[in-house]
Amino acid sequence: MNEPAREKTSPHTGVELLRVEGLVKRFPGVTALGGVSFDLHAGEVHVLLGENGAGKSTLIKCLAGVYQPDEGQVVVDGHPVTLNTTRDAEALGIATIHQEFNLVPGLSVAENVLLGRPPRRFGIVDRQAMYAQAGAALARVGLTIDPRTPVDTLGVARQQLVEIAKALSLDARILILDEPTATLTDDEVDRLLALMTELRSAGVGLVFISHHLEEIKRIGDRITILRDGVGIGTVSAATPRDELVRLMVGRAIASQYPRVRTAPGEDLLQISGLSSPGSFEDISLTVRAGEVVGLAGLVGAGRTELLRAAFGADRYTAGSVSLRGTPVARHDVRTSIHAGLGLVPEDRKAQGLVLGASVAENLSLVSLRAATRLGLVDRARLERGAHRAVADLGIRTPSIRTTVRNLSGGNQQKVVMGKWLSADPAVLLLDEPTRGVDVGAKVEIYQLINELTASGRGVLLVSSDLPEVLGMSDRILVMAHGRLVGELTHEEATQDAIMALAVKEVESSRAL
Repeated sequence: MNEPAREKTSPHTGVELLRVEGLVKRFPGVTALGGVSFDLHAGEVHVLLGENGAGKSTLIKCLAGVYQPDEGQVVVDGHPVTLNTTRDAEALGIATIHQEFNLVPGLSVAENVLLGRPPRRFGIVDRQAMYAQAGAALARVGLTIDPRTPVDTLGVARQQLVEIAKALSLDARILILDEPTATLTDDEVDRLLALMTELRSAGVGLVFISHHLEEIKRIGDRITILRDGVGIGTVSAATPRDELVRLMVGRAIASQYPRVRTAPGEDLLQISGLSSPGSFEDISLTVRAGEVVGLAGLVGAGRTELLRAAFGADRYTAGSVSLRGTPVARHDVRTSIHAGLGLVPEDRKAQGLVLGASVAENLSLVSLRAATRLGLVDRARLERGAHRAVADLGIRTPSIRTTVRNLSGGNQQKVVMGKWLSADPAVLLLDEPTRGVDVGAKVEIYQLINELTASGRGVLLVSSDLPEVLGMSDRILVMAHGRLVGELTHEEATQDAIMALAVKEVESSRAL
């Protein structure tokens, strides 16, 4: 990624916009915030950094008027304020972009940008004025689309910009961004950080949450670190990475990618000539026991589609999938699970979890049949397994009966991993397993991968994080436009080598 132009010292910096003093928020059985303080100046990017479950999202929901703190106070422009609703926050110039988009799929871009406050004339919505106002907000974020466009036809990156345009249309002076880059490509991240730089230069104060330390270094001015709901302190963005990690997780992490490599064993997963028109074509690969095979490529290369088809979740028109030499019936998830395949999907909320169910219920989703006799579920057995998974995976939850929706993103991901580990798969298909996960939880997930391969299992890993692919893979396969275009050993692989394969194929495809 290219370094965005930015000034470390803005002429606006120094004017305090926001101050948080000793904020405490309790939920039944847990204290989500145990005393957090920080301040935000105009023209500043103030980063909130902490592990999943550290209290960052709870803190910003207090600032957005979603939650009301039990203790402490929020000060805006030097005056203590009470934020009982989101409208209270918006009236003070505070706009928040949450991890989950607050867009209405059935409405147009313009209707979403001005949701709940469209311009009216004689009591009737003035659509021409609405389109003009929305167009001006979209232009401010560099999004050149027709405001009449249905918002659900846009990709994730453009929806993210619509959210920002919506926030700016409120004349926000304080913009809070919770993991805004989690689902963006490198180029899209560059554009978003450049936009943040422009807003910063215009005197907007930005609160920025990200698990990507390189982004924090590029855009941040100060960093407030949270651990277990408590503010550890505020440091400069120039603080060395290792020190940030130590402050955040409470311990030093010796290796960012602690891969333990062993000689591969027997062939486990064999994919032969798999094809699905429009997604991928003639894909053949093998995953061996004790091996992590990385699947790299540009966005749209067909990696996610390949994993879902191999697992039986999506259809394919040609080819076969075998496990230990035995063919796996196509288009049948139940058969795939029985054969020994598991899939941790890219979208954990929509495809990996039942958000309204408890931690224990989610952990038992795959192993439920094994705990059922004569139509009766052995709940004691499932609860023992859930307690064991929570302890082994370090899932931070008040109880195994806690609704999984209330966990942080990283802990939700651990629940998804735990669900599959309980089924003891021979091969685990991992699609972006550490997206939106903090550095401490990432290392814990990597250790789980090591434990799988050490016990003779295999892993097929899809990740858009090239350092992760390089650090954790024993072999790397590169996909482009639905085809495999190259294979690299761990020793041969570099970021340049991977990108050269992918980009070369893209260029040749365009030339055709």
